Amino acid sequence: MTGKRSSAFLLLMALGMGGVVPPLAAASLAASQNVPIELAYGPAPLQKLDYYRPSAQGFPLVVFVHGGAWTSGDKGNATGKEKTDHFLAQGYAFASLNYRLVPSCTVEEQAQDVASALAFLLAHAGDLGFDPNRVVLMGHSAGAHLAALVGTDMQYLAAARLGPDALRGIVLLDGAAYDVPYQIANVGKMMQRTYLEAFGKDEARQLELSPIHHAAAPNTGAFLILHVQRPDSIAQSNALAGALKDAGTDARVFGFDGKGLAGHLEINRRLGESSYPATPVVDQWLREIFGQK
Repeated sequence: MTGKRSSAFLLLMALGMGGVVPPLAAASLAASQNVPIELAYGPAPLQKLDYYRPSAQGFPLVVFVHGGAWTSGDKGNATGKEKTDHFLAQGYAFASLNYRLVPSCTVEEQAQDVASALAFLLAHAGDLGFDPNRVVLMGHSAGAHLAALVGTDMQYLAAARLGPDALRGIVLLDGAAYDVPYQIANVGKMMQRTYLEAFGKDEARQLELSPIHHAAAPNTGAFLILHVQRPDSIAQSNALAGALKDAGTDARVFGFDGKGLAGHLEINRRLGESSYPATPVVDQWLREIFGQK
C-alpha cells in the first residue's frame, strides 16, 4: 500500500468494522487531571498521543503538534508544562501528538498521522469527555507546517474520513515552511539542507507540500498565525494569511519579540505563561473560537 492508503486503512481498522468504534479500556482513562494518558492512534511506535483532561465534562480540546525539523521532537519534552497546565486551567482538554519522523517516513505520511490522530480522538470523544464540535489544532515550527497543511489540503482529513469542519481552527507558532519552494530558495545553505532532507529537490512535490498552495477554499474555518522577529517566519506568516484571506478564510497574524533561534524556541516554551505576550492573544482567540465569553 502507499503511505496514504495504508494510513487510511489503519484508521478504518482502528475505528472498527462497520464504523463501530470500540470503547477505550476503562483502565486507560483512569489518570487524574494534569497526568497524561498515553493512547495509540496507530500501530507504529511513534503513532501515540498524550491526552490530558480537566475535571469537567464536555470541554473543548486543543491538539498540539511538536516541531523538530520533521526529523526529531517528542510529544512530551516539546510540549512544555506551561501549555498543559495553562490550557487545563482554562477548562480545555489537551492532547500532544507524536508522529513518524523523516527519513523513516515522508512528510506526506506525517501529515496523515496528524489527521489520523485527530480522527482517533474524535471517534473517542465520548470516552475522553471532550466536545467533538470544539477542537483546535496547534503546531510549532515543523508542527506548524503540518497543522497548516492538514488545515488547507483536504486530502489528509478526507483520508481520515473527516472534513474541514472537523476543526474549529488552527494556531500556528512561528512556522517558516508555508511556501516550501520559496523557503528553500531563500534560506542559507545549512538550513537549506534541512528542508531538502524533508521535502526533496522536486519542486512540484515541494509545492504540493506547501500550505499556501492549497489556501483556496475549502480550508479549516479560522487560523491564528503567530511569529517572532525572524524574517522568514514573518514573510511566510503574512503570505499564508494573505492567501487564506483571499479565499475567504479568517486568518489573523500577530508578531512578538524574540529574534532568531532563541525567539523561535521561546514562543513554544513560554506559551501558557501569563507574562508572555502571546498567551493572552491565544486565550482570547480560543474563547472566541470555542464560543466562550
